[in-house]
Amino acid sequence: MPPIDWIASLVAAVATFILGGIWYSPLLFAKAWQKDAGLSDEQINAGNKGKIFAFSFIFSLLAACTFSLFLGPDPSLNLGLGAGATAGIFWVAGSFGINYQFELKPTRLLLINGGYHAVQFTVFGLIFGLM
Repeated sequence: MPPIDWIASLVAAVATFILGGIWYSPLLFAKAWQKDAGLSDEQINAGNKGKIFAFSFIFSLLAACTFSLFLGPDPSLNLGLGAGATAGIFWVAGSFGINYQFELKPTRLLLINGGYHAVQFTVFGLIFGLM
């Protein structure tokens, strides 16, 4: 098994954590996501923000580390971008799509959540390809 690129993994996790903050903010998709996810303002405000953000960062770091293993040492920029976009669109968003069909969730929610992960993994690939 190839070694994990810890520095690039940490940079990728931080970058996509910031991306998530923007993606799910009122600047972009907050209201549409909240509506389609069926969450009220009260439910959102009642959430344990420390736990939510801590676990979100940990999961992002774990995903970045695993993606580092998948790409192997010194991936090219083209490999990183192509693998990242493919993983985000077809593995993550595609898997969400299966669940969302059975859960009868709105297509817009799939586009918001799946779109985030498509961009997330593409950013992972960009960072690993550049570093």
